[in-house]
Amino acid sequence: MSTLDALPGLGTRAIVLPEPRGPFSERLLAALRQEPDTAIAVADLPVSARPLHDDDLQLALYIAYELHYTALAGVDDAWEWSPSLLSFQRELERQFEAGLRELVGDVDRVDGEEVGDVLQRLVAEDEGPPLSRFAETRATREQMLEHVVHRSAYQLKEADPHSWAIPRLAGPPKAALLEIQFDEYGEGRAERVHAELFAGTMRALGLDASYGAYLDWLPGLTLATVNLMSLFGVNRRWLGAIVGHLAAFEMTSSIPNRRYGNAWRRLGHGPDVTRFYDEHVEADAVHENIAAWDLAGALARADPPIAEQIVFGARALLALEARWAAHLLDCWGAGRTSLLRPLPAS
Repeated sequence: MSTLDALPGLGTRAIVLPEPRGPFSERLLAALRQEPDTAIAVADLPVSARPLHDDDLQLALYIAYELHYTALAGVDDAWEWSPSLLSFQRELERQFEAGLRELVGDVDRVDGEEVGDVLQRLVAEDEGPPLSRFAETRATREQMLEHVVHRSAYQLKEADPHSWAIPRLAGPPKAALLEIQFDEYGEGRAERVHAELFAGTMRALGLDASYGAYLDWLPGLTLATVNLMSLFGVNRRWLGAIVGHLAAFEMTSSIPNRRYGNAWRRLGHGPDVTRFYDEHVEADAVHENIAAWDLAGALARADPPIAEQIVFGARALLALEARWAAHLLDCWGAGRTSLLRPLPAS
């Protein structure tokens, strides 16, 4: 029996299975409607030419990961650790990882004592597309609504992918991560949990804030930005990368969120919409140094060989986010939606 069937209260954090987009998702979704351990053929899966942009591959991987986060409507929870699903997921990950390594390139040897400095240099030298500046000064309401829908794939479970690292850390790095996550989860106050703040923004804008509501609208590149966190978070072998991802995430969050808040104010909205962004301006400015030095730096000092993986995780975040931002700006510049199809009127 699915947990969704047993506990209807989980309906606010559950996903209705989306429409398939090709052979990867067709094969997965067909199997998930069957008994756990139904065979999912892997040997004849196609090799994606552009795995980071592949709408089909990224949707299938996203759905596979979601079994670790929540219920899927009509899907037996025993699928989560089904050997046939894990084998299928591993093939998707193999193609995803190949695309990431091609995007990021080789990471030079990094001294564990210098990881904090390296991360700060990476962020300072990052020249990703000016998405937040465009939003602050020029984006239309329709474009900003699309931006919110893109981000909903992660923000409605904000911080959860990084929390996989908590039981895998010890000592000062663990304490630093818990300090960051305590803020992300509202310091013990449910109404201040960042995922709930984002849901409040969506509701104030007339959008559907239920978990996974816009999955059929999200292109592969958007799903890839979330799958990146799940790849690094779910797999213990990527511990350094999820730490590097979080560090770079926190170090590049404060200023863009100020600009997104300003964009909504320019469009006539108040605190009911901007509260989420304004909260991140302050919180992430504090988190920046904790993530770079007390978390990533301390982990690299305790385990020097993991330093290169920490840097890989940070570079993967910056590079993939740049691809995603360029996609939005290119679509908007051409006068078309950045989603798979236009949003319904809100």
